[in-house]
Amino acid sequence: MKPLLSFLFTFFVLINGIISQQTINGVLQHEGLTREYILYIPASYNAEESTPLLFSFHGYTSNAQTNLYYTNFKSIADTAGFILIHPQGSLLNGITHWNVGGWTIGSTVDDVSFVSELMDTISKAYNIDSDRMYSTGMSNGGYMSFLLACKLSDRIAAIASVTGSMTPQSYNTCQPSHPTPIMQIHGTSDGTVPYNGNFLWTKSIDDVIEYWVEYNNTSSEPIIIEIPDINTSDGSTVEHYIYGDGDNSTAVEHFKVIGGDHDWPGVWGNMDIDASKEVWNFLSKYDINGLIESQPNAITDNNNSFYDQVSIFPNPATTTIKVSNNINKNIDYQIYTPQGQMIKSGTLDSNNREIDITNLKPNLYFFNVGNKTFKIIKVNY
Repeated sequence: MKPLLSFLFTFFVLINGIISQQTINGVLQHEGLTREYILYIPASYNAEESTPLLFSFHGYTSNAQTNLYYTNFKSIADTAGFILIHPQGSLLNGITHWNVGGWTIGSTVDDVSFVSELMDTISKAYNIDSDRMYSTGMSNGGYMSFLLACKLSDRIAAIASVTGSMTPQSYNTCQPSHPTPIMQIHGTSDGTVPYNGNFLWTKSIDDVIEYWVEYNNTSSEPIIIEIPDINTSDGSTVEHYIYGDGDNSTAVEHFKVIGGDHDWPGVWGNMDIDASKEVWNFLSKYDINGLIESQPNAITDNNNSFYDQVSIFPNPATTTIKVSNNINKNIDYQIYTPQGQMIKSGTLDSNNREIDITNLKPNLYFFNVGNKTFKIIKVNY
């Protein structure tokens, strides 16, 4: 039965190759269970080019379709060009879940091997960049992402958790094999997964951050950026903690939503940040070997233009940033604060593509060139 399902999946992919974009409801036989998933292939997919793969895991009692809806990673995949997969959790006492140990006591499902087999299955049908497979998720899906960073480290490049954490079991047995970029988005008033943890079933967010800061050998003192409170009626504000300068140029980042509950920011709860965009902008900077220096952290995208070939590195940066472009053409640029104030501008010619940012204060800035805007982070190490 398993070879037949694999053949049918591959055949479906081949005969639908001319469709501009595809949402596929797939099934996989794993350990005697019929496992389901939703796969999204953007219109920009090119079988001749290796493509990143993003896993997005739903929360406890939820499902793949709901996660697909509220995260809206599809719209980001359309412009950023990654393949998106939303796996469906199996049932534990009639409730969908991911077996992350600890509080999922009684579950015998091996979800780590399920994800690994999904990677194999999708990679056979599509040209997947094996160095750029990422995981994110909400709540139980965030726990699952941390579990993959611990147990499937040889295949997972970076992860981002929204309202999730680590179980004591995952925390105590975690054995990552490479410096792993980590992002955590969490509300201080989360009534489902408490920010300060519970010694019986979940680690505190501070403990989780400390673990990955130490493992990645990042700076122990974070840069703290106050995110503008653009929505004063959502009952919360956001602080962005950045622990940079880790091994392989990795980082640990934390969006601390002060007053935030068990929410997906940008959809419900806090509206000062867009969790989905923050997740992809963070993950996309890395592959399994660390920071991709030539990979832009773009927050806007327009296809087939001169500026699509521009990239910014290093990022974060201390004294200078370099603008990379293979075309011999002058480039006008502007640097803005998060409040929209332009604080620096100029023109770069083909012989000088470096910009001195020594006098900028440590903070998040927006770097604009033509029709492209990038996030850049100034740090003092």
